[in-house]
Amino acid sequence: MDFLSSKRFVTTALVLLAILNITFMGMLWWQNFVNKSYQTVEVTRFYSSSGPRRGNELELTDQQKAAFRRLRQEHFRKTMPSVQKIIEFKKELISESVKPEPDKAKLLAIADSIGKRQALIEKDLAIHFHELSALCTPAQRDSLEKLLNNIYTVRYQKMNSWRGQPHRDYRDGVRNAPFPPPPPPEN
Repeated sequence: MDFLSSKRFVTTALVLLAILNITFMGMLWWQNFVNKSYQTVEVTRFYSSSGPRRGNELELTDQQKAAFRRLRQEHFRKTMPSVQKIIEFKKELISESVKPEPDKAKLLAIADSIGKRQALIEKDLAIHFHELSALCTPAQRDSLEKLLNNIYTVRYQKMNSWRGQPHRDYRDGVRNAPFPPPPPPEN
């Protein structure tokens, strides 16, 4: 009798295939239904620095570090609802814009709402920077200005690199090459 055609082998193979199939279907179900609830991120903790470099650049005292941390936490808590609302508006904007016949007035209203909230966030950010600088000595204030310029210059440089322009690093505080003019709008 051939081993591959024996009843014991065929039965064992079918049972193993059934178990593998059930396992595979369970994994697919888990990924598509159960796991989605774990994909949202809820910020439950505030981190005061993203690396060793930031704290050392300003040479803050322990009191200044505590005051910085407190101000940053307050700013984060204050702006988080606006950021969440912007995310909701952007989802609504995407939902409306992918329709076969989007309502242009609704798109404009959503975009205006996003812009108003973004403007408030930027105003709060400027006030936050002022509050941080008020805690600094004049030398620390200069370092803070350089640090903030580097952070936001790199952020917007990355946005330029997404458009196909090369990324330039300004962290040394010196601009190596001028920015090319933006590309003309495509019609």
